[in-house]
Amino acid sequence: MRGAMSATLKTFLVTTTVFTGSAWAQDEAVPENETQTLDEIIIQATRTTLPPSALPNTIEVIDTEDLARQAQVTGSAVEVVSALIPSFSPTREKLTGSGETLRGRSPLYLIDGVPQSNPLRNGSRDGYTIDPFFIDRVEIIFGSNAIQGIGATGGVVNYVTAAPPAEGAGWTGRVLTQFSTADEFGDSMSYRLAGRAGRDFGIFDATFGIAFHSRGAYYSGDGRRIGVDGVQGEVQDSESLSFFGKAGIDLGSSRRIEVMAQHFNLDGDGDYVRVAGSRADGIPSTSIRGTSPGVFPTNEVTTISLTYTDDQLFGGVLNSQLYYQDFEAVFGGGTFATFQDPAIAPVGTLFDQSANNSTKMGFRFSYERVVDFVPGLRVIAGFDGVNDETFQELAATGRNWVPKTDFTSLAPFVQLHQSFFSDRVHLSGGVRQEFSTFKVDDYETLASYGPQQVSGGEPDFSETLINFGGTAEIVDGITVYASYAEGFTMPDIGRILRAINQPGQDVDTLIDVEPVVSDNIEVGVEWSRGPVSASAAYFWSNSDNGSRLVLVGDVFEVSRQRTEISGLELNGIWQTPVEGLTLSGGLALLEGRTDLDGDGNVDSDLDGANISPDRLNFSAQYVTGPLDFKVQTRSFLRRNFDGIGLDESFDGHTLVDGFVRYETPIGDFSFAASNLFDKQYVTYDSQTVRTASNTRFFAGRGRVLSIGFNRSF
Repeated sequence: MRGAMSATLKTFLVTTTVFTGSAWAQDEAVPENETQTLDEIIIQATRTTLPPSALPNTIEVIDTEDLARQAQVTGSAVEVVSALIPSFSPTREKLTGSGETLRGRSPLYLIDGVPQSNPLRNGSRDGYTIDPFFIDRVEIIFGSNAIQGIGATGGVVNYVTAAPPAEGAGWTGRVLTQFSTADEFGDSMSYRLAGRAGRDFGIFDATFGIAFHSRGAYYSGDGRRIGVDGVQGEVQDSESLSFFGKAGIDLGSSRRIEVMAQHFNLDGDGDYVRVAGSRADGIPSTSIRGTSPGVFPTNEVTTISLTYTDDQLFGGVLNSQLYYQDFEAVFGGGTFATFQDPAIAPVGTLFDQSANNSTKMGFRFSYERVVDFVPGLRVIAGFDGVNDETFQELAATGRNWVPKTDFTSLAPFVQLHQSFFSDRVHLSGGVRQEFSTFKVDDYETLASYGPQQVSGGEPDFSETLINFGGTAEIVDGITVYASYAEGFTMPDIGRILRAINQPGQDVDTLIDVEPVVSDNIEVGVEWSRGPVSASAAYFWSNSDNGSRLVLVGDVFEVSRQRTEISGLELNGIWQTPVEGLTLSGGLALLEGRTDLDGDGNVDSDLDGANISPDRLNFSAQYVTGPLDFKVQTRSFLRRNFDGIGLDESFDGHTLVDGFVRYETPIGDFSFAASNLFDKQYVTYDSQTVRTASNTRFFAGRGRVLSIGFNRSF
């Protein structure tokens, strides 16, 4: 089997049994019963040609097969990551992923290295920026690090798009049709149609594709429609249309220019309105037919990159990239107290809705070379830059809730790597210097905050971020590693700027807009001998001036507090004596504390908006001939929050999924069932956030059945 549990190991053997001609396999099949190691994969997100075994980080790869299998029942890339990675929080099952974290902190999402996250006004919509059909694999680097620049305090999630056509292969591609439904059929029916094709024309190659996904209503385990989130946005009752293109020119044997462009648009249909539930009676909210006012919530994202690589430039490897991203996220509206302005309409009657807008332009350059006169030494040097212009408008009245903010970051870096004893020991260390500024003109807050006249400014920040670590293969198949790394991000500046409610404030003197620097210490051990591979990692992550979301009235605002997060991750995979049967499992235990009273000492647990529950994953996969069968469980463990209150505790639940695939000469037929036993549960977010709200009391999805046909050519 290939990537049976998307191993949380950077060096551990991923035993793969890939069937020749499999529609879900990589373009180049591996003969049956051969093995392939993760070390053979170059992880683009690490920005080095070194294999993962030489790096002191926890790294995971979700390969093409696991991605396609899991996307059959989730339909989104972020839900695939959440389902397969125990340290990733359970999703809200909504369009907005507020509180979805990796190791208790926000990850940086990338598409081929292009940042998708919007930290200046984080609307938590970065999980829905690409259709998973166009993703070849997902690379995950755990823990705070600055290797990709701003935003990776929890780690990096890099979506690597479809590879170019193989040389001389003629026209190649893939088509997918899929139908899904809850037990209730009717308005729960969903379908996906997708296709892509490409060809190598010699020195030039091109790939293009289109994907469409229509989603019906969601039902819970008790057969009731799940309440729609008309404000933050919905995945249910929506349609998404995506376009993808990639073209490249080979300039000799070592140089290549490649352009990638993709456009993702998800629109809510707005066919339902929410009916409040009752927390006291344990009845989640539901939905009935109706039409919400205003524009339905949407995500519209365009990502373009131009990449030039040279594998033999002065004996080294050059990687360079220019990129552009245009992002708009429309949220639902209402007559919220925050939006009221008596100068426009009587208080309590003014309807409005917000939209986050962000435009990024940037560049990334790195050069890697072995130092000939020092055996085992290599140097990686680079320079990154990005300009991000962000604002949040109130679309109905033309007001800006968050003023236009212009952020610029320039960051040179250098990384050294030294190997010893025939590559059994690796030491690495580096430094990245961040020079950041953001500019805000004078502005006026909304009437509900005063209004306040705020003087603009152009504060600048300089942060020196270091990392160092090492790996050692102490005996064949057993490796230990340890590392220290610093991550860097900006707090949600938009939330801070819009919420100023005191007169006489000046952007240049606001301490709350200072960067968040997180320290990550990690130690681990990996075992890969015979039929068993396993790993254990323990980490500590601290921020002296962290950023925590706090509910103020009807919106979340930012509170700057010291935070400390620690965790243990255990993973294992066993190729059993039963031919074709593989068992795997993963456990993630997280603890997060924060300083509520500001005395410099942590005194309370992080709440559900800022930390995920502990989790145990288990799977069993059996492959025989053309048949591939897999069952997996996800157990989210009970959690109580010290210093917060029993009303925000989480009671835990276990979900079981099943997958069957059968290969035929004309293509692969698949059947999947998520939440196989139709478990009735309330989502983690609904149990731990806004616990006084009966309208935001959402059940999770019940059983979903899916059939699909997939063919590669």
